[in-house]
Amino acid sequence: MERVPENTIYSLQLDGHGGMQHLAAGAELLTESPAWVHLDYGQPQAQQWLQQTSLLSESAREALLGQSNRPKLIRQGESLLLILRGINHNEHNRPEEMVALRIFISPQLIISSRCRPLLSERDVFEQFATQDGPVSPSDWLVEICDALTDRAGEFVETLHDRILSLEESVLENTMPASGQLGRIRKQLIMIRRYLSPQRDLVARLASEKISWLNDDDRRRLLDIADRLRRWLDDLDAGVARTAVLADEVNNIMAAATNRRAYQMSIMALLFLPASFLTGLFGINLAGMPGADNPLAFWTFCGVLTGLALLLAIWLKLRSWW
Repeated sequence: MERVPENTIYSLQLDGHGGMQHLAAGAELLTESPAWVHLDYGQPQAQQWLQQTSLLSESAREALLGQSNRPKLIRQGESLLLILRGINHNEHNRPEEMVALRIFISPQLIISSRCRPLLSERDVFEQFATQDGPVSPSDWLVEICDALTDRAGEFVETLHDRILSLEESVLENTMPASGQLGRIRKQLIMIRRYLSPQRDLVARLASEKISWLNDDDRRRLLDIADRLRRWLDDLDAGVARTAVLADEVNNIMAAATNRRAYQMSIMALLFLPASFLTGLFGINLAGMPGADNPLAFWTFCGVLTGLALLLAIWLKLRSWW
């Protein structure tokens, strides 16, 4: 006889009508109606229960204990073992560090575990409060895949908006903050790395010959796989757009550098005659013209100013300035 472990996140008995009944710690896991036991595998009590329960095979036990991280779908008779990924919305964590949700599901039992909280698990749980929750394990599986996909789509849309804002700023010659474009590009690449195998996993799940997955469940899973494909296309487009943005930022920086170098060259050209004349008249040799004339200094300054003005006018006429 299996009983509900202590310190579960959720332990529910599904009533088959979209509602549920909470199961207390130590309560018997009945087989008359499906149950969902959701655990934090970082808790010692959860680890002990997962290691000792007779409900799981050795491979399922290892997966639920967090010893495997890759997206996975393994069929074990009429049961399934899955590892899915969800957006990390936890404080002080980066969203692209996706959280693994580990699931063992059979016709009458759902055992899931994770180490960090997921908004998607809360979304599914809150459906029960309105009597609109899953009515069966297959329905629960579709709903959790749907919730994970919705949250991923929201984050992809957020990245899209951030890229659009950067594009507008760059068009106005406003440089993005240091590292901002690189962080967005990294998020795009990492999210795509996890969502791509998850799309294949959901599509494969829809084709598995599991008796408790009906045609409606398969249709909804295929729809989820198609939405994941669209998000992946958006991620690919985002990677391409950030590459174009990086090129544009480099072009703006190169243009600004060239403009400053050109301005410095013009300034050097303006002072070139003055540098030559001051160097020439600065030699300490006898016979320098105007050495005994009290107005020679001011005459020399006037000549230098005139030369600078003439050179500036010449540059302007040549459209160099």
